[in-house]
Amino acid sequence: MEQQIRFCTSSDGTRIAYATVGQGSPVISIRPWFTHLEYEWGNPLWRPFIDAMSTRYLFIRYDARGMGLSDRRVSDYSLEARVRDLEAVVDALGLECFALHGLSEGGSMAITYAVRHPERVSRLILYGSFARVSWLVDTEEGRQQAEAMLTLVRQGWGSDVPAFRQFFTSLFMPDADIDAIRAFNELQRVSASADDVVALLTTMLDIDVRQLLPQVRAPTLVVHCRGDTMVPFEAGRELATGIPGARFLSLDGRNHFVLPNEPAAAVNVKAIYEFLGEGEEAAGGPAPSGLVTILFTDMEGSTSLTQRLGDAKAQEVLRTHNRIVRDALKAHSGFEIKHTGDGIMASFSSATRALECSIAIQRALAQHNESNPDTPIRVRIGLNAGEPVAEEEDLFGTAVQLAARICAQAEPGQILAPIVVRELAAGKGFLLSDRGDVALRGFEDPVRLYEVSWREA
Repeated sequence: MEQQIRFCTSSDGTRIAYATVGQGSPVISIRPWFTHLEYEWGNPLWRPFIDAMSTRYLFIRYDARGMGLSDRRVSDYSLEARVRDLEAVVDALGLECFALHGLSEGGSMAITYAVRHPERVSRLILYGSFARVSWLVDTEEGRQQAEAMLTLVRQGWGSDVPAFRQFFTSLFMPDADIDAIRAFNELQRVSASADDVVALLTTMLDIDVRQLLPQVRAPTLVVHCRGDTMVPFEAGRELATGIPGARFLSLDGRNHFVLPNEPAAAVNVKAIYEFLGEGEEAAGGPAPSGLVTILFTDMEGSTSLTQRLGDAKAQEVLRTHNRIVRDALKAHSGFEIKHTGDGIMASFSSATRALECSIAIQRALAQHNESNPDTPIRVRIGLNAGEPVAEEEDLFGTAVQLAARICAQAEPGQILAPIVVRELAAGKGFLLSDRGDVALRGFEDPVRLYEVSWREA
């Protein structure tokens, strides 16, 4: 299995290289300021972790601006610019929902993105990260150490003698063997120029995302080595304390980047598997067997929309629909079964929750349309309740077919449900208007349908 390297363009025109490998749920890894997609792929120091992730997930890495295969010598290395680089990668891949894995300084970008786009980040993993480099900027000793780093870079980064770069190697991996030291020395040399490193280091000293920590909504795992010589253990504890509900895993060792032969490496990978696995169980698959309520959405005029707006813009509109529906599903304990091209099929263990979700979707779309009159999204929603057949993470049978036919019968902006849904939700405060018996394709007997009132008085 080979990685696939492609390029996208950030908002200021900077070209960003990104690599994908593996299959499954997407995980984007945001690495620190020494990266080179090709060099890492061929080196035994980094390859084991890439292989471990790509055996279970679609594993995505990218070279940040100024690094590796991405554009060098750019003018803006700010945190804001680098978050926009991440946004460009996400958009290029067309991802709707994914896990973020932020390493070291990459954690600040992961936190910022997760706060700005909570609907897209399913899980957040922060390894060896920090909210602010307080140990370098709050004390005189720390400021002197930071200045020493910058001086070493300016004087000898590009030298054939690795002594200048080995200063950083000793900080990142004090317990590395000779092969690991050589590998990291070489990665530093090929990944960036002296000017790029100085610019990135200077920007890193200004990072402060402490105020964002309470706003993180994604389930979060914070991992930190107890003896980390690059980023103090206390910095990891600060992240776990500041992010609501975050879990904290401490690893044995002093290396900022755990080496493949360390016991902590296996512990780290196992913790990631378990953490991401919980998210897949929570988000995936049909609802439990038995009586369920099925929901279909269907966008009005998706084909004409593509012809009018073009593929790229029409895809943006579809992504907005998907985001709104998925947000409502998450809020009302719905299970997404599949994407149908122009809509989404979902199931609920409760008719009440299905109706509440349908109303939330239509209200959210109405708000969107007020703000975007040129690209309104109008959706039909059809519901039905029954006992479908569950097979291969999908639902089949008459109950599903009827829900799809009811959705097709609805007008854009309308929610229709049969009498069984009305009876299951009786006494729950929903307003359903009788639309009479309707003949539906494929069903011998007419079906009595009810329109669900969703517009607020």
